[in-house]
Amino acid sequence: MSNSLKQEVEQTFRELISMLSSIDEKKFNSVPFEGSWTPGQLADHLFKSYDAVNVLKGRTEAPSRPYDQNVQGLKDIFLNFETKMESPDFIIPSNEPIEKEKMLQGLRTRTNALMAIAENDDLSLLCLDFAFPANGCLTRFEWLSFINFHTMRHNNQLKKIISAL
Repeated sequence: MSNSLKQEVEQTFRELISMLSSIDEKKFNSVPFEGSWTPGQLADHLFKSYDAVNVLKGRTEAPSRPYDQNVQGLKDIFLNFETKMESPDFIIPSNEPIEKEKMLQGLRTRTNALMAIAENDDLSLLCLDFAFPANGCLTRFEWLSFINFHTMRHNNQLKKIISAL
């Protein structure tokens, strides 16, 4: 993995964990404003999305295209904070109260697993176990870039949530 992407992903994960850790347990499941997720729901959504670790560890093959072909398009979509996006059903957060410390531990476990892939696996390989909407199969490099952009998007959202709590 390029050092710059690795550093960006690590920083994005650190920022997420730091912001979530700073939220009082009593406010972790509080709706800050109409139409918003709670901090716990945002964390649950990201936790569910980080299950992509299983796709990155699944079946792979060498791509017949540049390993980073989809990165700019993913960046343009996910870092455009003016557009509202709908979550796929399989990563919609729970409506049940979420235990802060248990969620933080789960997030740490999954982000550590993702960083281990970033450090130890061939990121140029195409992941075959999930076709990304509109893009098809992504390489590990593209998946990690997407995870970074997706987390950055929600870090931006979390800052707004925290300021409204």
